[in-house]
Amino acid sequence: MTIEHTAQALDRSTAERLSRGFGATFETFDARPDVFAPDAFFDLNMPVWRFQLQGRDAFATQLRSIAEGPVRLEVTRTVPTVDGFVHEHVEHQQVGDEEHSARRLWFCEVRHGVIVEATGYCSGEWDEELRQRHAREAPMLRD
Repeated sequence: MTIEHTAQALDRSTAERLSRGFGATFETFDARPDVFAPDAFFDLNMPVWRFQLQGRDAFATQLRSIAEGPVRLEVTRTVPTVDGFVHEHVEHQQVGDEEHSARRLWFCEVRHGVIVEATGYCSGEWDEELRQRHAREAPMLRD
């Protein structure tokens, strides 16, 4: 007799809860214990740089250290996966009189109801001049 095991995605309510908590970290700089394992691993990939951090407190400290002004985040998509979820967001940061924005995609691994690993890819920060140039030269068909 053959027994087939079908992997199931993380339940949607857990994925949504963790995705919201993950996104809130970028605004509050507080990596909550109900969202992250204490020793969570972070691998951040940016257009011209990459670095890794270990620990939810190190992640919060890094976000706090690079913030140049108030941050507002739009979570645009959360997709449950077998190991966790994919989180997509757009960050808006007020830098002096200008708003900078960045699009990011995160692959989050979940164990025991908390994020244990997050690998992120960032578009880099766009200022108003770059957003206007982009609108002129490469208009989007969808948001």
